Amino acid sequence: MSTHLFLVRHGETEWHAENRYAGTSEVALTATGVAQAESLARFLAALPAGRGPGALYCSPQRRALHTARPAARALGLRPVEVADLREVHFGAAEGHTLNEVERELVDEFRADPVRGAFPGSEPPERAAKRGAAALRAIAEAESGAGPVLVVAHNTLLRLTLCELVGIPLRAYRTVFPRVDNCALTELAIDGENTAIRRFNQPTGGRE
Repeated sequence: MSTHLFLVRHGETEWHAENRYAGTSEVALTATGVAQAESLARFLAALPAGRGPGALYCSPQRRALHTARPAARALGLRPVEVADLREVHFGAAEGHTLNEVERELVDEFRADPVRGAFPGSEPPERAAKRGAAALRAIAEAESGAGPVLVVAHNTLLRLTLCELVGIPLRAYRTVFPRVDNCALTELAIDGENTAIRRFNQPTGGRE
């Protein structure tokens, strides 16, 4: 029996305007990010009976937790923190914009973000495997229940999606250019099998 996961990236943070790599850094939500989290909560609470989340898992990073809290209140759920849902650490790019990183490193990253990952960063293969393992474990734990809300991060989710459906990891930036803040991506996971049912659905209004 497949388990449906509603994957959501956290709301906008203070580093978004500059396109600064947050990674494992703790960065606060902006007022827009808080509003996005509230809109997500309203969207989920308005879903028909049986179609809304019955469980909530999230990254332990503050921007994910703060995004999850309005939905938790609206749905009467307790967020379960999962360490392996944390964002990828970006090494030499952590806390910087691409314009602040050595040009040669940026060119290598853009050509192949796996082989050319920034020095000191978490290997993308490792991040993809931990993310996929975390989602499969959640799906197994919640098998037979209703949909599950999972709040995590942009790069981790893109790598994980590639790992789950068999897309080469080096293509993650082109196949999934970005996961929008507080948009909804739905997966159906049944053991090793994964289907993407929708991607980046806005949650500013009802379905």
